[in-house]
Amino acid sequence: MRNVFLVMATFLCSILSVFAWGPTGHRAVGEVAQQNLTEKAKEKIDEILDGDSLALISTYGDDIKSDREYWKFSPWHYVNIPFGKTYDEHPKNDNGDIVYGINTAVEVLKNPNSSKEDKVFYLKMLVHFIGDLHQPLHVGIEDDKGGNDFQVRWFNKGTNLHRVWDSEMLNSFGMSYTELAANTKRLSEEEKEAIVNGDHMDWLYDSRELMEDIYENTDIGEKLGYEYMYRYMDTLRSQIQKGGLRLATLLNEIFE
Repeated sequence: MRNVFLVMATFLCSILSVFAWGPTGHRAVGEVAQQNLTEKAKEKIDEILDGDSLALISTYGDDIKSDREYWKFSPWHYVNIPFGKTYDEHPKNDNGDIVYGINTAVEVLKNPNSSKEDKVFYLKMLVHFIGDLHQPLHVGIEDDKGGNDFQVRWFNKGTNLHRVWDSEMLNSFGMSYTELAANTKRLSEEEKEAIVNGDHMDWLYDSRELMEDIYENTDIGEKLGYEYMYRYMDTLRSQIQKGGLRLATLLNEIFE
């Protein structure tokens, strides 16, 4: 029994370490998306979710991780690609990855024969996965488990690079998800179009480019704080805005 407990404890610690954005970031992505839905998409999503908002359901993909029934979906939250390789070139996880997760969710939601139960589940997962896709350490490298084994200090507290981008910067910034969503950058229609152009593979490579920049500008064991916030906080906020706009574009297309 003690061994079973230790295995469970280890598993729970591992899944907690790979939460993307934390609730604040995911909800901000959901709120930005909610504000950019077409009326038709809003109506169909409202019907599927029985009135729940995208912000509310955005954390569902992490909320279910402690339930053994859903462990099989854990690899769908990320993808690890070696430096210098493309997604198509890297060895695929037999259990799926974030690209597989997004493709599956879109397929279910577009299928007119899908049950409401499946549509509810995969809509919640899709909202979460698009949020994950914009946390740059979720398109990381296997060597350090997407930054989870990349040890740094945040204002002199021991942590890892994944957690810095997941929650430490957002917590230090101190805004709620509604404040983050309300204070996004004012964009022209041309700028918005450039952001949402393409599909989730293009968005993956956009996040990957940022991930590589992060690795170029962060050292193992480095003490991070105000200077790092100055360098990257606007970028993090931009990722949340991009995630919300792109999520809305994808949902508008699904529910056209």
